[in-house]
Amino acid sequence: MPSVRAERPGAAALLGWLTAPDAPRLCLVTGAPGLLDWLAAHGPRAAGRRRTTRALVPLTGRTALGTAWAVADHLGVVAASPGDLVRALATTETGRATRTVLLLPALHTAAEPLAVARLLKDLAALGRVRVVVETVPGTPEHTLLAEGRVTLVDEDQAPEPPQPPAQLPPDLSDPHAVCAADPVAVTTGYVQDPADDHGGLRPAWLRAGQALCAARTPADRALGLLALLGDGADPRLRPALHELAAGAPWRVRWTRVAGDVAPPWPGPAAALAAQDGTLLVADLAGTVHLLSAADARPLGRLDHPVTGRVTSLAPAPDGTVLLLDERGRLHTVRGTRPRPPYLQRLTEAVSTTLTRHPGTALAAIAGSVVVGDRLGSVHAFGLTGLHQAALHSGRVTAVAAVESATPFVCSGGTDGTVRRWTPGRDPDPSPLAERPSPVVSLSATETPHGPLLATAWADGTVRLDRLEQDDHVDFRPGPPVRSVTVTPDGALVVGLDEALVRLERVSG
Repeated sequence: MPSVRAERPGAAALLGWLTAPDAPRLCLVTGAPGLLDWLAAHGPRAAGRRRTTRALVPLTGRTALGTAWAVADHLGVVAASPGDLVRALATTETGRATRTVLLLPALHTAAEPLAVARLLKDLAALGRVRVVVETVPGTPEHTLLAEGRVTLVDEDQAPEPPQPPAQLPPDLSDPHAVCAADPVAVTTGYVQDPADDHGGLRPAWLRAGQALCAARTPADRALGLLALLGDGADPRLRPALHELAAGAPWRVRWTRVAGDVAPPWPGPAAALAAQDGTLLVADLAGTVHLLSAADARPLGRLDHPVTGRVTSLAPAPDGTVLLLDERGRLHTVRGTRPRPPYLQRLTEAVSTTLTRHPGTALAAIAGSVVVGDRLGSVHAFGLTGLHQAALHSGRVTAVAAVESATPFVCSGGTDGTVRRWTPGRDPDPSPLAERPSPVVSLSATETPHGPLLATAWADGTVRLDRLEQDDHVDFRPGPPVRSVTVTPDGALVVGLDEALVRLERVSG
């Protein structure tokens, strides 16, 4: 079959633009039907140490929100809105070593072509990605994108036949129809119908939509909706979604969403920990709420001296709770049981050390306090001395410690890796897990079925590992994940800005 590059000047021009380092970041393609699909199908070769990827995002029927979710998925970030996507790319590192070219065909068939054009223009202006858009001259969206410094590629071929009308949205109040339908059509339907919350399905979808659009099955979409469904929703929805989610690997035990009143939502979960049957939930203001792990009933607040945000919570076996504040300093809240003097001396020594060398992550087990630092090292302070290991490239963002026959530490960093280390020994050479996105939270505990490790990454993915079985299962709630914890009975609690969710893995 003759190559498109040889037969079509537009293809050669587009490939030349892709390889020109000083070319504008935005390229408009006109009169070249099928060119972007061909470019996506013929991936690039590796270029030196950095690899270029091409991400195809068809725009037919998409709103600006749906486009933002699709682009965010390709770039490894989480975005609740188009503006949120632009801010995320402008202010954060994704941890990816690849360069991405976004290929966006048929802008004129989008549900909101002008709003989508504004988003694409903002993305190209950031310089983080290259953007190739198929447009039709004379349309408002083409005029908007053609302003400023752009590259134009025009083959002047006859346009493709008119696109078939976008799929009509399903009954947006019917959970069965919503979970089974094309997620692009559902998103567009909810965006275009802001006056009706459809029994609570609309706000749940708009919270979880990035994950729901990427979900592979109706059961996974039902699970995502169930996890972010508020208590004001139509009471018929929850049992219907539970039935629809029967094929998913998780069960939602309970969820607390912003606006809930019975029990109330405790606020954003900046840090989480489990202590016996109690959950400790630190909000953005530094208050640590105490909840029943079984049903999220409020049990009061932790009386602690910290002012400002708490970044890590580390309950110790004797009932003491250690806290790390946003400046990297250690604070101690005594439990109701008397504390052995040697443990008190240990925490005082760690606290003194952190006043000089602030920590970035914290964990505790019997007789040990574990701290991560900004240079990638993990320090285990114990009764027998100090052990240290350089485990990460860049800042350590989370640590967890497991009290088992041979206690061990797990750590995560901005490099996206999760590593296991037994203090006093060499670290395991291979990571337990790795994603091209920073780790944001870790939790580990010993259970009757062996140790469990929960990891959350900045791309919105949560993973629960059964370490002894080398087995894991993932969950994506949709919004950014701020914190995770594993309860002693093996449940996973996920903390978000607008929700707190308890999940239990289906046996298997």
